Amino acid sequence: MKVVSLVSGGIDSPVATHLLLKKGADIVAVHFDNQPFTDDKQLNKTLELIKTLESISGKKMKKYVIPHGPTQTIIARNAHRRYQCVLCRRMMYRIAERIAREEGATAIATGESLGQVASQTLTNLRTEEQSIQIPVLRPFIGLDKVEIERIAKDIGTFELSISPGLCCTIVPDKPSTEARLKVILEEEEKMDIESLVDEAIKGAEVE
Repeated sequence: MKVVSLVSGGIDSPVATHLLLKKGADIVAVHFDNQPFTDDKQLNKTLELIKTLESISGKKMKKYVIPHGPTQTIIARNAHRRYQCVLCRRMMYRIAERIAREEGATAIATGESLGQVASQTLTNLRTEEQSIQIPVLRPFIGLDKVEIERIAKDIGTFELSISPGLCCTIVPDKPSTEARLKVILEEEEKMDIESLVDEAIKGAEVE
């Protein structure tokens, strides 16, 4: 089984990737670099976390670093700010799905857990995954933060994940927790979605 795993410099997604590696999955790691809305510490942390996971599993992972800041800028300029996070996730899913097709992967995976942040309410998760056709695997969907952190500490990724780094600064003050698909589709009509996906893939750094 080959899976495209969305990996950030945070706590959750590296551990979700670890669990899939334990299940024998071949992982293609995809990181969405949000600079200039984050700093390079987030990118560096992510790459170090991926190296740690490779060391634990003994398996090499192909890596894609996607320039996501330009996409975030287009969303912020054209869509209602309260939908920024949901629109961002839908774009991430689309890009990951494109990579999955190119790499022969059958699913994408995330570190999402139900209700942990605004983009991870049941309504928003459903709206987000309706942007793609392939399955989304969420190993943590029913776990809370304490349980996830315990696993991170056990495998040795926790301290690296909490090391300094600028979190995404384009997150709206009051993000929508119930973004209905009809509204989101209307917001996406304000942008050339396919061109954004194409540009993101073209700008990817692959290792």
